[in-house]
Amino acid sequence: MALAVNLAMFVVELTAGLLSGSVSLLADGIDFAGDAANYAISLAVVGLALHWRARTALLKGVTMAAFGLWVIGQAIWHWVSGVVPDAPVMGVVGVMALAANAGVAAMLYRYREGDSNMRSVWICSRNDAYSNLAVLAAAAGVFGTGSSLPDIAVACVMAGLALHGSYTVIRHAVSELRHSSPERNPTAQEEPAG
Repeated sequence: MALAVNLAMFVVELTAGLLSGSVSLLADGIDFAGDAANYAISLAVVGLALHWRARTALLKGVTMAAFGLWVIGQAIWHWVSGVVPDAPVMGVVGVMALAANAGVAAMLYRYREGDSNMRSVWICSRNDAYSNLAVLAAAAGVFGTGSSLPDIAVACVMAGLALHGSYTVIRHAVSELRHSSPERNPTAQEEPAG
């Protein structure tokens, strides 16, 4: 269910971000795509050995970094070109995204104290709801000032969070690969997850 909601909202926010000229909606849409990919990939590799899960995490980290850099590039382009986003579209789509993330977080609330995998899914959804509030604040800022600065500022913060998360995931994945990969450590005894 969380996967389906995130995938649907990725399409909605990406389309709305492109049509409205909002970089913060693009950033939030990419975050939805990242969450959907994380859920799908995590489900696919849950029973595999640690080195396969670490390789998957490494791919996720690199993808997060690429998305973060793309959002920063879009923010710079919007700043230079003077694009002012459509605040009402930002607000409507921001409310939809907030409802989607709050719904997923409520659905996963009972897992907030579960294993690290389930807990991370809940934390992700909860944090995404905070991001949606930031998009709504950006929409209000754009509406009130007629400037793209609030939209660009929120997008840059979200891109920075993606880059920081990417760094953390890549560093952890590389560490796991060093200690668990059979190619690099033939004596490693690995156990499947679970």
